[in-house]
Amino acid sequence: MKLSTEDLKKLCDVAIEAATAAGKHIAETRPLEIRRDKEGDNLASQMLTEVDGQSQELVLEILHPTFAAYDLALLTEESPDDGSRLEKDYFWCIDPIDGTLPFIEAVPGYSVSIALVSKSGTPVIGVVYDPVTHTLYHAVKGRGAFRNAEPWKIRDHGSQLQIITDRSVADYPYCSAVAKALDASVKGQGGGVMNAIWCLESPPACYFKFPKEQKGGGCFWDYAATACIYTEIGAVVSDMSGNPLNLNAEYSRFNKVGILYATDPELARRVIELKEELQP
Repeated sequence: MKLSTEDLKKLCDVAIEAATAAGKHIAETRPLEIRRDKEGDNLASQMLTEVDGQSQELVLEILHPTFAAYDLALLTEESPDDGSRLEKDYFWCIDPIDGTLPFIEAVPGYSVSIALVSKSGTPVIGVVYDPVTHTLYHAVKGRGAFRNAEPWKIRDHGSQLQIITDRSVADYPYCSAVAKALDASVKGQGGGVMNAIWCLESPPACYFKFPKEQKGGGCFWDYAATACIYTEIGAVVSDMSGNPLNLNAEYSRFNKVGILYATDPELARRVIELKEELQP
């Protein structure tokens, strides 16, 4: 079933409703139950609260009618992967709270992320809601990117390059090596979704993770919505070899090939060159 432009617009409106409802709930709630029982190789990827589940319930309640109406599958962080994403033409890809650790610590860097991804692994809808600033970001394939429903363009804020990344990545030697080579400052605080958004808010900037074999490095739901937004705003999103991200790989939900978000192509090219020097 191929979705029309009008179908995508309608589905985006539903995703915006869901992300906004969940985001407002998150903004008004503090976690009471904090567990460390998720997969991953660092603290940020392992944390879970009861609010993650509440956010997911709100999102799925609003998205529920779309599954039958448009024959959609589902992949979400807080539920098992049933494999339906490999069978249906499209699937909702949801992170009900990306950046659970910043949420627990009550610092900026967490968000609700909802994407619609094709079986081929290409995101066609991306919606992000920031509960801290109550800012909504969204994009639909072929229709551009929007910030609070207004068309969004990249506007340079200055000449100082920023590397905006996860705390764990900011501590890796390769991150400091890239920063030194590019004469860039490093900010490590948020979850993957807000790190990518912050790059667009404060260009020139980039967000990257080198390839890794261990479980970790992010999953499809960490990148799907922002990958759509980056494509539509005219920025660069790829793996660390410059190839398009496959957001529906069969072999693993974990990202083993690295990710790169950059506000312009020349910056992306330079980071990829440095990766080849540092991690051939």
